[in-house]
Amino acid sequence: MPRYKLTIEYDGAPFFGWQVQDTLPSVQGALEAAVKAMTGADLRVHGAGRTDAGVHARGQVAHVDIDKQFPPGRFRDGLNAHLRPHPIAVLEAEIVLDAFEARFSAVKRHYRYRIVNTRANLALDIGHAWRVPRRLDADAMHAAAQRLLGKHDFTTFRDTECQAKSPEKTLDQLDVLRDGREITIVTSARSFLHSQVRSMVGSLVWVGEGRWTADDLSAALEARNRTACGIVAPPDGLYLMKVDY
Repeated sequence: MPRYKLTIEYDGAPFFGWQVQDTLPSVQGALEAAVKAMTGADLRVHGAGRTDAGVHARGQVAHVDIDKQFPPGRFRDGLNAHLRPHPIAVLEAEIVLDAFEARFSAVKRHYRYRIVNTRANLALDIGHAWRVPRRLDADAMHAAAQRLLGKHDFTTFRDTECQAKSPEKTLDQLDVLRDGREITIVTSARSFLHSQVRSMVGSLVWVGEGRWTADDLSAALEARNRTACGIVAPPDGLYLMKVDY
């Protein structure tokens, strides 16, 4: 039974997250329906990360085992045909060893968060970025962000419904970059807690607005208490960019 690795791009706006829901649309559910249309079987598509409702992906990775072997290009094209009109695209399909696991074989995940720092309403970026009207100090945000690098107990930045066994994670990268009116936050780690990225972004925006200093961010981290977190950024601006193996 061949195992296929899929690299997937999607607009998360119409979906209630990656994970299959009983009655609500999900990315995983749409992919599994496409696989069934090709194979006639109900098969599980395993993802590298369970993105939340409204979160997007440019490089989500998944794997699926099927009875029949298709040429990878044909399998990719067939899935894409059955995925229409969902805003999901299988960018690549390849046959991998049975030992490959989309989730557990991953060694690093890369996310990007987009903020449009403008007083004007969003037009083309509606649903795909967070509009923050107050001028943000991106340099102060970046300097503060470095306080979060390394291994920490990230309870403060962890959703109360997070199911991870431990709140400890090692953050490898957290950069804040400005290009005109757009601010991009780039982060990477082996894995993240539920809502960790959005929680860190929201707290960094408070730094950028002058509500918090870098010391305030450090104090929030050290509090190890969800109530010490700043605001949680909306899902619109968050993208899973790449998964390393």
